[in-house]
Amino acid sequence: MEPRNLVIVGSGPAALTAAIYDARANLSPLVITGKDLGGAMGLTDRVENYPGFPEGIGGFELAQSMQKQAERFGAELVMDEVVEVDFTSSPFKIGAHGSEREARSVIIATGRSPRRLGIPGESEFAGRGVSTCATCDGYFYRDQTVVVVGGGDAAVKEAVFLTKFASEVHVAPRRDRLRTERIVEDIARSNEKIHFVWDTVVTEIMGDGGVNGVRLKNVKTGEESTLETQGVFIFVGNVPNTELFKGQLELDEAGYIVTDERQMTSVEGVFAAGDVQERVAWQISTAVGSGARAAMQAEEYIAELEGRAHPERDA
Repeated sequence: MEPRNLVIVGSGPAALTAAIYDARANLSPLVITGKDLGGAMGLTDRVENYPGFPEGIGGFELAQSMQKQAERFGAELVMDEVVEVDFTSSPFKIGAHGSEREARSVIIATGRSPRRLGIPGESEFAGRGVSTCATCDGYFYRDQTVVVVGGGDAAVKEAVFLTKFASEVHVAPRRDRLRTERIVEDIARSNEKIHFVWDTVVTEIMGDGGVNGVRLKNVKTGEESTLETQGVFIFVGNVPNTELFKGQLELDEAGYIVTDERQMTSVEGVFAAGDVQERVAWQISTAVGSGARAAMQAEEYIAELEGRAHPERDA
């Protein structure tokens, strides 16, 4: 089988934007999406800050629109999971559950995954009261009490979303303040269902068959307490999905892929885009921008391999 011009690994806004750009460039990109279309965007109930949608748009709906746009220009999407790569020589090899592909260039846009607390009960009750996705699981906690662990943007937004179903939402930030947009904080503070437990960490998730409580500790006083709850939603940050690329690409101390101004990794012809290499602003708009940049650079790379001219980027 002839190597593909381009294989894109991922299915979030960076991956889908890259697919749109390089499909329009007639590179016929193959997108290996993994199991969830849209990445973190696809699990977001409502996207309010992406330009062009004054009334907001559902994250999965936005992902579907990007997919349709990419496919209209000739991109091929395959729902498979990459399990190994070999970037030591060209063409590059990408092994998935379904088959092995070869590619002349690769764009990695595998995003990030939720960070774990590493406490007793977290693994035992995963899917039975412990979740990292309010959009996915909030419905199952109708008229129940839930705890949201974290005080960042995602935690507060998900807490607000959970008030659609839960009777009470207890938010446990480690600090005495929130780390989110002011408008989001104002909405959360004004919601009668939301109760803040400041300066607090969850040290244990308890239950019998399912979650029935959490053990809390105040980080300033050391005081411990318990709180009855039927669900625990954990939002304490994310880690880049780069385990697959250790030993193949240069990673920084936090595990993010190191790229230059062209989105090129330490391997010529392999690019990275989106949250997998973004250290500061984890937003759909920034992922779209880096996906477009990676796509244009991949197009130039293929053009140089073929000894042909590539378009000027003046607009």
